[in-house]
Amino acid sequence: MKRLLAILSVALFPAIAQAGEAFPSRPVTIVVPFAAGGPTDTVARNLAVAMAKTLKQQVIVENVGGAGGTIGANKVAKARPDGHTVLLYHIGMSTAPALYRKLPFNPLTDFAYIGEVADVPMTLIGKKAFPPNNFKDFVAYVKQNSKKLNYGNAGLGAASHLCGLLLMSTLETSVQTVPFQGTAPAIAALLGGEIDFMCDQTTNTTGQIQAGAVKVYGVTSAKRVASLPNVPTLQEQGLKNFEVNVWHALYAPKGTPKAAADALNAALRAAMADSAYTNALNKLGASAATAERQTPDGLQQHLKSEIDRWGPIIKKAGVYAD
Repeated sequence: MKRLLAILSVALFPAIAQAGEAFPSRPVTIVVPFAAGGPTDTVARNLAVAMAKTLKQQVIVENVGGAGGTIGANKVAKARPDGHTVLLYHIGMSTAPALYRKLPFNPLTDFAYIGEVADVPMTLIGKKAFPPNNFKDFVAYVKQNSKKLNYGNAGLGAASHLCGLLLMSTLETSVQTVPFQGTAPAIAALLGGEIDFMCDQTTNTTGQIQAGAVKVYGVTSAKRVASLPNVPTLQEQGLKNFEVNVWHALYAPKGTPKAAADALNAALRAAMADSAYTNALNKLGASAATAERQTPDGLQQHLKSEIDRWGPIIKKAGVYAD
């Protein structure tokens, strides 16, 4: 009996020791389910620097791309629930249930909610040689030449894909879609004139717009973007009720101890108050999440409402992936 107790004590000691450790006890990894250099990766790397100040530990960004973000998300869902591995995922967390027939995780039940991080508007841009010079002309030209045109996106489930779906649905037309393996190659194709137009986040397009490398037809937010004050919204130009903000949020695996989740949320909220972080977002046309959505409850409610919003749009488009 004594020998059995001794063996059990040795076996259980690591778990007991870990449970008593202060969080974080080692570097925290933010998994970004997309390639490095994309808009979500940019948000994550700025956030990692800001959160590290509060956590007093290094915060590392790990890119785990593929399947529209679901591979990286599933990795975190199945990770050890100790708070040291978290997920930064964008609006795709709310669209994945409708896009994927065999989604390996449930966004509403397989994660601990930490809080929303940032809202990023999108821009509708065209190649420099694209004939339309304003949004009114864009709509007319696209409808008249729909069979000859194509538009790009960063792949199934990407924010650019979702924006394109909503745009085509709103305009009641259809244009050939060209998916790419990430934002960078899609933008490169647009700059090279291989595709005609696309939607993408301001974190990735602001520099190209300011440099005059592309034509811009509008932003998808309800209000104009501070970094692009001369670019009108699509709503201003007659596209009623058209609004797409790519929100990014932080999640941990289900079962993460409350103390660890609370510490992560405190670090997130401190980042939202960090001028270096918010200034970096503003330069990219993004903004920090509202105080309400920085909370776990606020994020959970927003995620549920976005799942309800995007499900019918995706089903109507008939876009699915196995």
